[in-house]
Parts: sequence; structure tokens; C-alpha cells
Amino acid sequence: MRKAIVHVDGGARGNPGPAAAACVISTPAGEILGEHSELLGTVTNNVAEYRALLLGLRHARELGVGEVEVVGDSELIAKQVNGQYKVKHAAMSPLYLEAMTALRGFERWSVRTVPRAQNAQADALVNAALDQAA
Repeated sequence: MRKAIVHVDGGARGNPGPAAAACVISTPAGEILGEHSELLGTVTNNVAEYRALLLGLRHARELGVGEVEVVGDSELIAKQVNGQYKVKHAAMSPLYLEAMTALRGFERWSVRTVPRAQNAQADALVNAALDQAA
């Protein structure tokens, strides 16, 4: 498969608090190829967002995707991986490095943000995972 759109979202109830990560992978035409979520234990919102990015990239790679367009609602993550912000928090550095390594595994990649309402499917998966765990 050539290209996929990967919607990612992570969330923590409390910061830090019980957290989950989720991704929805689709074709550019909108056909859903996969929906995945995972519980993360107690972490911060930003850690959950990075774990969502990694989850989405891992599943896109498993599908044989060559080009990914990652869409999320975390401005921090997007600006860090796009080189606009430095990673200042020590706990975030390993996640950032893992994400950059994963992104380099694709022929082409982009990461952009959208308002939360435009990322509703991934957000719903995060909340469903947290509701089931509660």
C-alpha cells in the first residue's frame, strides 16, 4: 500500500493519570484499514500522545504503508517532530527519538494538527479504552 492517513490521539484522565493511546488508519479515500487502542497505565497527556503516534506508525508499518500522513490534535508533538520545538522534558526525549526513528522508516511522512473535533474517531477510541478500564 502506498499511502495512509493515520489519525492518532492520546489522553490521560488527570495529568498524570490513567491513560490510553489510539489510532485510526485509513486510505486517502477514507476507507478504514484499522482501529487500535492500548491502555498505558498512569502517564501524562504528552506521553500518551507520543505513545499514540508510535502505535499508529507501528500499525501503518505492519500494513506495508510507504507514506504516512499523521493527523492529531497535539500541537506539542507535531511541532517537536517537525523541528519547530525542542524536546526539553527528559522523559519525552526517548519517545521523541523512537518516533523519529519510526518516521524515518517511511518513504515519506508528514505530521499535522487538526482541532479535536476533526480527530473524533481516535478520541472516541481513547475514551472507550479508558471507560472499559475504569
